[in-house]
Amino acid sequence: MIEKERALCDTLASLDSVVVAYSGGVDSAYLAYIAGRTLGDRAVAVTADSPSYPERHRELAIRIARDFGLRHEIIHTRELERPEYRANPANRCYYCKHELYTHLSRLATARHAIVVDGNNADDRGDYRPGRQAAREFGVRSPLDEVDLTKDEIRGLSRRAGLPTWDEPASACLSSRIPYHTEVTDEKLRTIERAEQALRALGFRVFRVRHHDDLARIEIARIEMPRALEPEIAAAITRELKAAGYRYVCLDVQGYRTGSLNEGLFLRPA
Repeated sequence: MIEKERALCDTLASLDSVVVAYSGGVDSAYLAYIAGRTLGDRAVAVTADSPSYPERHRELAIRIARDFGLRHEIIHTRELERPEYRANPANRCYYCKHELYTHLSRLATARHAIVVDGNNADDRGDYRPGRQAAREFGVRSPLDEVDLTKDEIRGLSRRAGLPTWDEPASACLSSRIPYHTEVTDEKLRTIERAEQALRALGFRVFRVRHHDDLARIEIARIEMPRALEPEIAAAITRELKAAGYRYVCLDVQGYRTGSLNEGLFLRPA
């Protein structure tokens, strides 16, 4: 694991100057930290602020950048203004990443830098249409290049003192909306309010899947017994109705990443 970190430092050093796509999640936070330690001011971590980006993640990204002395910038992306993105096709992430990399590439060109992202070795088999956009823009994935896995990144992040080391997996709010159902700012805000409510009730690993006026809650199996306690179940129902839903249901299969990909018969992009 330490050997891979050394290889990561060598890879970043060979790039000379980088713009890190920095969401504040486990992978991008670790990459931004190592890039800053390796390249100093020649590494800039850039966070894209958009309607699909939860406020909690933005605050975390800002706090980590401040506490670890990262050179940090926030830009505003407008994927929600793209009709292709709002239509929410199965490759919605392509249009989101295309918007992001359009902005990051301009910054990188001005700095004679390379855009890098936080994809890791475990992401290779996932359905990730955003990778097509990364290839089109020549984005590098140093964590993947040195074969770092998610668990290894968590271990190295913990060793570095990064608070993200045990953060649950995260994804944009649009990933809660079923494909071919329009993405709107109103839906994103409803989802964000609902997930904030669940977090305030003490839940850690979950998603609120948005089905019009019904909220389908996926909660980690280890946390599900608590969600079924009468008082907690009543509080969940009350809070999610206050967030804007008419009906609230608990998915008995529990939380799983990419559950809205179920039923897609597509080849990975």
